[in-house]
Amino acid sequence: MSLRPLLASSTRIISRPVTVLQKCLYSGGERGSGAGKGGGAGGTIRESGGKMGEMGAAKEDEYFYKKQKEQLASLKEHSHTEIAFHEEQIKQHQDAIARHQKLLKESEQGNS
Repeated sequence: MSLRPLLASSTRIISRPVTVLQKCLYSGGERGSGAGKGGGAGGTIRESGGKMGEMGAAKEDEYFYKKQKEQLASLKEHSHTEIAFHEEQIKQHQDAIARHQKLLKESEQGNS
């Protein structure tokens, strides 16, 4: 079996013109201009492209911006709560240390 027919057929496959469908599938495009941003189909509005797709992408961006802002506010509030808790724990531990030191002093004075 000769390699020449195999090489000729593979050359035709490589050099064939890119179809319109392939251009659409691999085009970067603008946000909301159709499917393909971040993987997946993107939903029917985004697939339609045009102004509806752009508007859908903008609303999606706004939603995630607000969601992230809420999460950061929640994290900040949780951090303040944690700090207050640990400060209270420190105070309780300092009181316990003082109480134990007082007991040690009293026991040392009683033993002397």
